[in-house]
Amino acid sequence: MIDFNSYCIAILIFVGGLISDPSDINAQELQCNVEVNSSSVEGTNKNVFDSLKESISEYLNKNKWTYSVFSPNEKIECRLFLTVKEYVDDRIKGDLQIQLIRPVFNSTYTTTLFNFKDTKVEFDYRDGDPLIFNDNNWNGNLTGILDYYAYLLLALDFDSFSYKGGQPYFDKAASIVQMAQSSGEPGWRTFDDNRNRSAVLNSFTDSNTGMIRDLIYQYHRKGLDEMVTSPDKGRAAITSSLKAIGDIYNNAPMSVGLSIFRDSKLDELVNIYSKASQSERDEVYELLKDIYPADMEQLEKIRKPE
Repeated sequence: MIDFNSYCIAILIFVGGLISDPSDINAQELQCNVEVNSSSVEGTNKNVFDSLKESISEYLNKNKWTYSVFSPNEKIECRLFLTVKEYVDDRIKGDLQIQLIRPVFNSTYTTTLFNFKDTKVEFDYRDGDPLIFNDNNWNGNLTGILDYYAYLLLALDFDSFSYKGGQPYFDKAASIVQMAQSSGEPGWRTFDDNRNRSAVLNSFTDSNTGMIRDLIYQYHRKGLDEMVTSPDKGRAAITSSLKAIGDIYNNAPMSVGLSIFRDSKLDELVNIYSKASQSERDEVYELLKDIYPADMEQLEKIRKPE
C-alpha cells in the first residue's frame, strides 16, 4: 500500500517554473499495462503488433509527463487494451479500452476511476517506427492519442486526491485536442460525435457537466478513503456526491460522462451499499433509476442487496 501522505505531497507539488524539462526527472508517473489483440487480422506478420505493444508501453511508462516526483510505489496504474480490427497499408484501425485504477487509502482495495472504450482509433504504424514525445507539436495520431489519454488519466487521478488538482493536465489534454482538430484524423473533432475524445474531455470541463470533477473528489477522497475507518461517514459522502450525476443528466442527458461513470462505478456501488440502511439504498436507487434504465438489474441489487 502506498504512503498516502507522500502521495499527496507528490501530486500537490507543481514546480514547472523551477525545471525547464520534465524529462530531467527520472521517476515516471505511469505504470501502464498495454495489450494488443490482433486476432481479427489475418495474413499479416504479427511481429508488427508485438513491436507496437512494446513501443506504446515504453512511450507511456518511460516518458515524464509532469513536474511532480513519484516514487516507484506511487505510480499511477492504468491499462490500455488495443483491439486491432484492420491493418492495411501501414494503417491500423481498431478500438482502445482505457482503464485507470486508484488505490484506496489505508487498504488493499483498488477502485476503477475511469473506464472507457474509444472506438475511433486509427493511426499509421510500421514495424520499428519510433514514437517521439513532444506534446507541443503534432507528431501523428498514435502519439496524439497516447498523449491525450496520458494527460486525461493524470488529470483524473490528481482530481481524486486534491480538489481540482488535475487542472494542469486537463489543460494539456485540451491543447492536444486543439492541435488534432486540423489533422483530419477521426475521433477528435468537436461536435462530430458525442463519444469521441473531444466529447470525453468536454464532459469533465464544460460548465454543464464539469460538476463530475466535484464528484470525483468527494466520492474518492471524502468517500472511499474514509470508509476504511468510518464506513457510515464515507458512504454518506459518496451518497452526497452522486447528486452530481442527477445534475449532469438534467443539463446534458446525452453526456458521455454519464456512461463513463456507469461503466466505472455501477458494480462498485452495489458493494458500497450492501450494508447501508434501507433509506440510503432507496435514495441512491431513486437517484439513478431514471438515468440508467437499461441497468435495472444492477440498480435493484443496490436497493435489495442479496
